[in-house]
Amino acid sequence: MKTADCWRVAVFDSKSYDEEFLRGALGERPLRLKFFSERLNADTVALAQGYDAVCAFVNDTLDAVVMDGLVAGGVRALALRCAGYNHVDLSAAFGRIHVVRVPAYSPHAVAEHALALIMALNRKTHRAYNRTRESNFRIDGLMGFDLNGKVAGVIGTGRIGKVLARILRGCGMEVLLYDPYPDHEFAAAAGCRYVDLPALLASAQVISLHCPLTPETKHLVRRETIEQMRPGVMLINTGRGGLIHTPDLVRALKSRQVGAAGLDVYEEEGDYFFEDFSDEGLSDDVLARLLTFPNVLVTSHQAFFTREALANIAETTLANLDACRADGPLENEVCYRCCEDGCRKQEQGRCF
Repeated sequence: MKTADCWRVAVFDSKSYDEEFLRGALGERPLRLKFFSERLNADTVALAQGYDAVCAFVNDTLDAVVMDGLVAGGVRALALRCAGYNHVDLSAAFGRIHVVRVPAYSPHAVAEHALALIMALNRKTHRAYNRTRESNFRIDGLMGFDLNGKVAGVIGTGRIGKVLARILRGCGMEVLLYDPYPDHEFAAAAGCRYVDLPALLASAQVISLHCPLTPETKHLVRRETIEQMRPGVMLINTGRGGLIHTPDLVRALKSRQVGAAGLDVYEEEGDYFFEDFSDEGLSDDVLARLLTFPNVLVTSHQAFFTREALANIAETTLANLDACRADGPLENEVCYRCCEDGCRKQEQGRCF
């Protein structure tokens, strides 16, 4: 393969593990990768000048200004190392830059992390760890409850929600499901059942969010919906931060309407997650307040972070880029037409 046939790819917001897995999956593909630790935004888009494609992650800013900069720099494809694309201005990209994503990498990774949050909050292992490190072996205040026989609610039954539903059934829980597009065949096979959202909120003792962030789901968890939940409910979010109106969650934690919260995502996480602020502290008062609650566990968007998931992300990302380079069908392309009313890519394999 001649050098001229290779595509130059700028990989933004890259960490050591991104480089490890992307290089490991590269093989003989005609792609040359350049890794930038900087996040892609209006201030850094000039770094993409002269590249054929860019590779971005969840906290990169991919608005119209950035799209204009990418087009001006000759970029032809934007490859997302993630499933979600709510941070992409798809209308600004359409007809100018192909946007491809990783629709599935390891639903088990995210579902198992949701379970880890549930178990840790219930049995208070995070508090027990801190006590025993200080030679305090008292168990006062660490009482939990049996998951067996309790009611769980899973909101969103895509791949991840379905895996978690099966896991929770394995714990002996009754599992209620909500999704605007229910899969009744799955529910019957898994021993779960679909209900409407108010019924789920009113019944579930543990609620886990696994829906995409859309205008309809933004701030799905807010004062009005929290008031419909059982007092003392445990709330888990490994989906998108914007699903929860965090100030309302803080108020519900203070009033004990929410008994525990496990959050792997946060609406304003872009300013903090994946970075080290241990020497600086936090200027985000809401996040800082969340971290003061002993019944809140915040992890830094790490639910996806398993070797299997990273390997799948790298392989799919590079396959997407190679398909763009070869002008072939783009199985994982997304555009605003796909989101609004379907797209002719279903017939042609490409959005434009």
